[in-house]
Amino acid sequence: MNYQIDPQHSAAQFKVRHMMIANVKGEFDRVKGTVEFDPANLAATKINAAVDVASISTREPDRDNHLKSPDFFDVEKYPEITFNSTQVQTDGDGYKVTGDLTIHGVTKPITLEVESVSPEMKDPWGLLRRGLTATAHINRKDFGMVFNMPLDGGGWVVGDKVDITLDVEMTRAAQ
Repeated sequence: MNYQIDPQHSAAQFKVRHMMIANVKGEFDRVKGTVEFDPANLAATKINAAVDVASISTREPDRDNHLKSPDFFDVEKYPEITFNSTQVQTDGDGYKVTGDLTIHGVTKPITLEVESVSPEMKDPWGLLRRGLTATAHINRKDFGMVFNMPLDGGGWVVGDKVDITLDVEMTRAAQ
C-alpha cells in the first residue's frame, strides 16, 4: 500500500539539553514523503521522508534564526533533513525501522522505534489514513553540528544528545 505523508498533520519534534539544567523543545512542521507499507511483507516496506529545515520553531525567533545559521543546520546550504529506510523489522506491537538519516550534509544509519501503526480509517473526504509515532536518539556532533559554548561552572550550553519524536499521518486514495 502506497501512502503519502500528510504534511498538514505530521511533524518532527526534538528535545535537547540547554545549559545542563533544562530541555529545549522544538518542531519542524513541514514534513513530506512516501511510505510503502505492507505488514504482511515488511521486506517491501520503504519510507522516504524529508523535513524542511526552515520550518524549525522553538517558539523563540532569535534561537530559531541561530539554529538556521551555519552554527547549526545551515539552512541555506542544507535545506532538508532526509530519511530513507533500509530495513523494517517487527518489535513486539511495533517496528524497528533502520535507515539513512542525512542532516547538515552528513548521512548516518539510525533506527527508529515505531509504536504500532494505526489501522486504516476512512476520513470524511474519502482518503484512507494511518498514523504512527516514532522515536530515535542521535548525537548532533555525529552530523557535523559541533557549535557549543562552555559554561563558567563547567559543562556546555547545548547538549549533544537529541531526542527525536515523529508524529506522522499518512494518506492514500480509497480503492
